[in-house]
Amino acid sequence: MSNYRADIDTATTLLEKEGSAWNAINPESVARMRAQNQFKTGLDIAKYTAKIMREDMANYDADSSQYTQSLGCWHGFIGQQKMIAIKKHLLTTKRRYLYLSGWMVAALRSEFGPLPDQSMHEKTSVASLIAELYTFLRQADARELGGLFRELDKAEGADKAAVQDKIDNFETHVVPIIADIDAGFGNEEATYLMAKQMIEAGACCIQLENQVSDVKQCGHQDGKVTVPHIEFLAKINAVRYAFLELGIDDGVIVARTDSLGAGLTQKIAVTTEPGDLGDQYNSFLEVEEVSTDNLLNGDVVFKRGDKLVKPSRLPNGLFKFRSGTGEERCVLDCITSLQNGADLLWIETEKPHVAQIGAMVNAIRETVPNAKLVYNNSPSFNWTLNFRQQIFDAMAEAGKDVSGYDRAKLMSIDYDETELAIEADEKIRTFQADAAREAGIFHHLITLPTYHTAALSTDNLAKEYFGDQGMLGYVAGVQRKEIRQGIACVKHQNMAGSDMGDDHKGYFSGDQALKASGKDNTMNQFG
Repeated sequence: MSNYRADIDTATTLLEKEGSAWNAINPESVARMRAQNQFKTGLDIAKYTAKIMREDMANYDADSSQYTQSLGCWHGFIGQQKMIAIKKHLLTTKRRYLYLSGWMVAALRSEFGPLPDQSMHEKTSVASLIAELYTFLRQADARELGGLFRELDKAEGADKAAVQDKIDNFETHVVPIIADIDAGFGNEEATYLMAKQMIEAGACCIQLENQVSDVKQCGHQDGKVTVPHIEFLAKINAVRYAFLELGIDDGVIVARTDSLGAGLTQKIAVTTEPGDLGDQYNSFLEVEEVSTDNLLNGDVVFKRGDKLVKPSRLPNGLFKFRSGTGEERCVLDCITSLQNGADLLWIETEKPHVAQIGAMVNAIRETVPNAKLVYNNSPSFNWTLNFRQQIFDAMAEAGKDVSGYDRAKLMSIDYDETELAIEADEKIRTFQADAAREAGIFHHLITLPTYHTAALSTDNLAKEYFGDQGMLGYVAGVQRKEIRQGIACVKHQNMAGSDMGDDHKGYFSGDQALKASGKDNTMNQFG
């Protein structure tokens, strides 16, 4: 028996027990409302989605073609429309997630207005966005099921059975969210408290980075400062405790390292014996050998082996790492994180290069064989130029004639139809599958795509509508395309819940209900 039919029987039994006082309550309406509200709390969602992620991780370990994907969403409506589109075009939400970007929270969701990605926005705004995203996804469930219930009421015979099957096998729009907690917004207690809020809102997966919290920078900008491993591991522990306290025993932690682009540290790590974790961290520092005779006032020194060394310190008190140590530091960061409670890795790179990423992952896998990455397919990369340059270099290395190309100007539209550009575009198209196979990437995301699509579509509409196209700018550029592409929100009243409201009015008030979906509803023009 389906859950829907079982809920009808349960409600019928309850109503019979309560007697005539509950005669106005329809057991089938009760069952429909329960079906439309599968998840009662954020913790229900976190438990459900954590299980999905763990299964997906295991499937990827067995077959790297089973990688997962997400797009960053900065509003519940954006996330909802993404999942509705996925169900419409791809028929299933499997292996498709949402990403919550701290960058977009800072730029779009702070009461201060647009902010840089430096952890200056309100701590609570991240959990609020998680809750908002899941509110909109649950509403998408209710809306689609409401439509199926109305079809069920109208259908007869075999058609009725077909609709019932769709209800019984309904796939929810609720999917995992990978949620960005930046560098934890303070010390490990602050990280724990914020992680709890995020999990209670529905997050099954939290991404934490190894930058210094109070000087955090966007991963694709300069000035990044990392912390010694012991501090980062304390925050990983804090997130794990938050998951376990709330009963999400299979919650997922993504440990992000910014060491590839971070040349600075705030602290010299504590070390008690040669080769320990603190000593390994300090071994990457830029130092010079000194003696007590040439020390200056305020100099910081420490012993390395049998030598006294002075680390290079900037006027702001930060210490420099040796140039060219970024990849080695990334590998150590990743191994250390996986050995101390993290589940997935994130290596923030300066370009999308499969061989570079794969080399680091292979080094990590020498110690942790099932290591796998979440990777930022970032809009901060100039994908066209990067891949055209990669193809140019490969052609030159293979001895092909590249005299017809200027490597510094490969972004030019003049090259769009050339062999080089076509091959580069194909490499961009297959990048995710290639990197999943060759570089251990389990999850591909784009951090800020909907930020850019909102800007692009608004620019196009403003240009046409306020220009000489007038109303045709909207009709031809938006509404006509919505109708022809079957975009759900062309019926914006339905998307906002008008039909669900009518259903409920019918449940509550019967024939007295004043409904919005009558013959004068202009939404009827859209079929």
